[in-house]
Amino acid sequence: MKDKNLLPDNNTSSLEELTDQANQIIESLENEKDLNNSVESYQQLLKLNNIIEKKFHKNFRSISEETSKKVKEIIKKK
Repeated sequence: MKDKNLLPDNNTSSLEELTDQANQIIESLENEKDLNNSVESYQQLLKLNNIIEKKFHKNFRSISEETSKKVKEIIKKK
């Protein structure tokens, strides 16, 4: 991929922004005819996928904890 500034600071990026970046890499990989030029882009895609996965799990954990707290509050009120 031509964009070297692809993964600047992913902690501030939303899941949607990260997914858009991944989609751009996938699109460029699909259009690449020379596989030798694809290695770096593919490696960036793998890194980006790991970041997305970690962010997704972090958000999932946060939602689960919040839901659990709310359920406990509802149970206490009864």
